Amino acid sequence: MYSAKGMISCPVDNTFKIISKKFTILLVRNMLSNQCRFNQFLETIPGINSKTLSARLREMEKIGLITRKVYHDTPLRVEYYLTEKGLATKPILDQMAEFSLKHCSSEIFEDGKPRTLQEVVH
Repeated sequence: MYSAKGMISCPVDNTFKIISKKFTILLVRNMLSNQCRFNQFLETIPGINSKTLSARLREMEKIGLITRKVYHDTPLRVEYYLTEKGLATKPILDQMAEFSLKHCSSEIFEDGKPRTLQEVVH
């Protein structure tokens, strides 16, 4: 399906490699919801620890999904924001959510009934 002359890898696989690293999608999701601080991520992402979070944020910054902003307050404050590249993942995540809401509702909702993305996003 995706095999043009000169292509060295599948663009779908490449995108998947970027967003499929453990916790990456959850971090992007949280940043889309205006969460931007290290401790907020630790509190709201089950199973993540400080070491893993630090490593994942560094990786995301290195590939250009996020930017890190340091505020020289007392105490020092660091916040993370999605770049244009990071924001471009939103439609992908929305499509993934819509798929699960429609086709995997029994794994998501207690009542097992499908819903639309608009019904679950406030």
